[in-house]
Formats: sequence, structure tokens, C-alpha cells
Amino acid sequence: MGEQVLKKWKKSKKMTVAFGGILVMSVVIGGCGGREDAKKSIKIGISVYDQYDTFVSEMMKDFNDYATKKEEETGVAINIDTYNASASQSTQNSQVEEMLDAGCNVICVNLVDRTEPTTIIDMAEKNNVPVIFFNRELVEEDLERWDRVYYVGAKAFESGIMQGEIAADAFKENPDADKNGDGVFQYVVLEGEAGHQDAIVRTEYAVSTIIDNGVEVEKLAYGIANWNRAQAQTKMTQMLAEYDGEIELVIANNDDMALGAIDALKTSHLKRADWPVVVGIDGTDVGLAAVASGEMVGTVYNDKEGQAQAMLDLAYALSVGDTLDDLNLENGKYIRLPYSKVGSRDVKNYMK
Repeated sequence: MGEQVLKKWKKSKKMTVAFGGILVMSVVIGGCGGREDAKKSIKIGISVYDQYDTFVSEMMKDFNDYATKKEEETGVAINIDTYNASASQSTQNSQVEEMLDAGCNVICVNLVDRTEPTTIIDMAEKNNVPVIFFNRELVEEDLERWDRVYYVGAKAFESGIMQGEIAADAFKENPDADKNGDGVFQYVVLEGEAGHQDAIVRTEYAVSTIIDNGVEVEKLAYGIANWNRAQAQTKMTQMLAEYDGEIELVIANNDDMALGAIDALKTSHLKRADWPVVVGIDGTDVGLAAVASGEMVGTVYNDKEGQAQAMLDLAYALSVGDTLDDLNLENGKYIRLPYSKVGSRDVKNYMK
């Protein structure tokens, strides 16, 4: 399975590595292998669904940064192996098996398919190694399969509500948003994945919130862009050709797809003043920059720093046998960080 692992780092000292196009500090001292004294070192294995996902890569950078600080605070060496599943659940299952065989104290998994965690949970339980799922939430019944399964993330519906509020405010506060003056917000949707719960929930709550805020809407089209900027650009280009000048709002399930829509708008014949309102979710560094420039009206900040810190604290406590009482676990299973709305007025507060 080694050829499936795009990034797995085993070094004798800390080093800087490229992860998803972003330089991060890998806190790897000997990788997952070895059986060091748990009081002196711990081993964390991580598998991400796709290293090229901007939000995930930024969160992993924060995780490594916090791990370095934790080492300095505690004197415990934190060894991290990070794997890229390349959007393959079978690859991810094999990666988890390798981490367990290598003696990791805890496994962190950004699940490829939220409906298929059974193999990972069963392997972890067999080895009595706790598993933390993050960012892509599995169904509640699967989290209850074993008492050492946890989740770190946020509630998808909250981001949809906030995105809908941003869009509704843009329509009501800016008369130019209603391009044809009919009092109806004509919109298109760029969805994450077909059948993905987060994508479905974000879209449904965004649209229903716009309506609840007194704005009438009309759906023109939607496209599945798999959370990907390039795919979103292609889909948006097609929509612009079909609905020339009619699109007034682009609802994107994440910032990468919102930026893909902007890429398409930049290459279209439309003048900047004629662009539709574009709203995203995640608050990635590039997404925030687009809000600051005015290309995106707003985004919903998904607290990657908070999630990275929470996952690191949970993984550390589980590895060294510390109490979890101070981690504010919801139902003993969940750590959820709140979203926040970001617009032009406050975007600088979120930019690094």
C-alpha cells in the first residue's frame, strides 16, 4: 500500500515539508514506528481525505504548530505521521491499518466517505486505540459504536444559516444585487459532493434562511464541484453561458468553489459591477482575501485554529491518559466549534 501514501514522513528531527501546497512544520521524531516510553513521547497518526483541500491543509498546518508548542510546554515528544487518502476510502482504511501496526497511540481521521467508518472503528477497537474523526462528521449511530470514538468539527447547518443571512443582507442592503429589478434573487448552487450530508445541509439551510429573511428566490441551476476550485470554475463557466446575465447569487458550499466561480467570472464578458453576489463557507486564507478585495461578499468562518487545537488537546490527553474533563466534550463524544459570519467590515479581524 506504500504507493498509495502520498505523504508519510519519518525523520530523525523536525523538518519543514510541503502539505497541499502549504509549508508546514511536521512534528515527526521517528514517525509512528517504535515503542518509546509513553511518558517521553506519543505517536499520532492522521489520514486526510484530500491533501489539496485548502481548509484541511490549513488546519493541518495549525495542528502541527500547536503540537510543537505542546512539546515545549510538556516536554513530551509528539510524533506525527500524516497520510493523504487521495479521496479513496479503501486507501484510507489501509493507512489506518498501517498506523495501528506501527503503534500509534491515537488515530485522527478526516473520513473520505462519512457512511463508511465501520472498518476503521472496528480496527481501532480491536487494537484498543482511540480514533478521532474530524471535519467530515459521521452519523451518530457510528459514533456510538465504541466508547473511544470522538468527533471534532462544527455543525453544518449553522454555516448554512449564516451563509443565508449574508446573502439576504446583501440583497436587502444593495439594490444593485437585484440585477433585473424583479424583487427575486435568482441563484445557482455549487455543491460539494453528490449525497454528502454537509453539502446538502449547507445548501438547504442557506436557501431556507434567505427565504425566512423575507427574500424571494428562484433557483436557476446547480452543479456538483466536489469542493474543488477548478471543477467549480468549469461548472460556473457553463452556468454563465446558459444563464447569461441572469445569475444574481452564487451559493458555494465552501470557499474553494466560491473562488472557482470568481475565476469563471473574471474570464467572462461581465463587468465587475455586473457580477452576481458570491458567498462561501470556511474562511480559508484565500477566501478571506477575496472578501477583503470585494470579490466575495462574505464567507462563514469555520474555526480551523480552534478545531486543530481541540483535536491536538484531545489526542494528547488520550495518549498520555489525562482526564478529558477540561475538554468540554458534548455527550462525551463531540467537540464542536462555532462558526462566525465574515463580511467586508470585519474580515481583517480574521486575516493573519
